[in-house]
Amino acid sequence: MTVIDEYFKKVDAPKSKQLDRIRKIAKQVVPGAQEVISYGMPTLKYKGESFLGFNAHTKHIGIYPYGGEEIEVFKEKISKLGYKFSSGAIRIPYDNPIPDKLLKEIIIHRVNRITNKE
Repeated sequence: MTVIDEYFKKVDAPKSKQLDRIRKIAKQVVPGAQEVISYGMPTLKYKGESFLGFNAHTKHIGIYPYGGEEIEVFKEKISKLGYKFSSGAIRIPYDNPIPDKLLKEIIIHRVNRITNKE
């Protein structure tokens, strides 16, 4: 059992199911991702750097790609889906889950930025 599994135990089932879906998609893209709790939320790391945080709020799931650039790069696609966002967060309504393809694109972009720092 990971720290993220422990976190999910504290979240009601419908919300934890959506959070787990995000984690599973991210781990398909980055199979060796390290699972941690950072800023009080489930976070996945690649090569020691956070690439995706996600948590449950009252009316939405928050997705935090860290680094800031990803939201700017994908803001048109995010807007077309009707999601609200800020410079560091995407707010995903429970009744309109983020498409697998878009989430994977955001993760790949962030992981590539981490890799290219080396």
